[in-house]
Amino acid sequence: MTEEEKTEETKQTTEETEQATESSPAEAYTVVGVRFKRAGKIYYFDPNNLDLKPDQEVIVETARGLEYGTVKIGPKVVPATEITPPLKKVIRVATEKDKAQYLENKNKEADAFRICLEKIKQHGLEMKLIDVEYTFDRNKVIFYFTADGRVDFRELVKDLASVFRTRIELRQIGVRDEAKMIGGLGPCGRSLCCATFLGEFDPVSIKMAKEQNLSLNPTKISGICGRLMCCLKFESDAYRESSQLLPAVGSRVEYQGKEATVVQINMLKETLVIQLPDGEPFEVPLGEVNF
Repeated sequence: MTEEEKTEETKQTTEETEQATESSPAEAYTVVGVRFKRAGKIYYFDPNNLDLKPDQEVIVETARGLEYGTVKIGPKVVPATEITPPLKKVIRVATEKDKAQYLENKNKEADAFRICLEKIKQHGLEMKLIDVEYTFDRNKVIFYFTADGRVDFRELVKDLASVFRTRIELRQIGVRDEAKMIGGLGPCGRSLCCATFLGEFDPVSIKMAKEQNLSLNPTKISGICGRLMCCLKFESDAYRESSQLLPAVGSRVEYQGKEATVVQINMLKETLVIQLPDGEPFEVPLGEVNF
């Protein structure tokens, strides 16, 4: 076979491989979404050929053992890009025995919280205990805490392990996670978004407050956690899109055949405050202005 023929054969093989790749469908999985805590993150699991529906309680296999959760998203097909491998399976629909064990774990968590508080006080550690969680199979107890800096809790772990006779994990969390776990009322008077329906925290920036023409006083735009309020994110995209369609403050517009200057924008009311060269600022509907 000549070099020219070899080159042509290689080219043909490459083209056939590319065509096969293009024609083959992207890998997809049938999954269900399971949540383990109220307002917690939703994780995907293999339904394992079980007939699962939203709000059913299930036992699933996780990286830390068996866990008790609630189906929040019924079976659906998702692309492989949305899956974090390996995809664990739903073991079974929760039985009455499983539910009893789950409730018993909750009672044990209350006792574990009290014991851990006593141990923290005995060791004189500068840490604030927030929550305690038993894994469903009781192979591990997780203690969540906050602290201003690093804490040497090695002796505390030894004490707790001798009391509970199981694996102990102490996990330091941030102030936003603390607010999510404890809950409470926000400045609006409603229950905290993070504790009721926000599964994950989205990045929030001071720029979002500026785009919505809000006061930049930290006490006005901060939640009880001391960080920027999560709700600044909710309408951020809508404000950003609207601002691209509206004239900027300081720009020139035409009103009833006269040139005016934009003094203020009210996106919610869809009005502008404008000022004519020889007059005081006044508010007009957006539709009455040409720009």
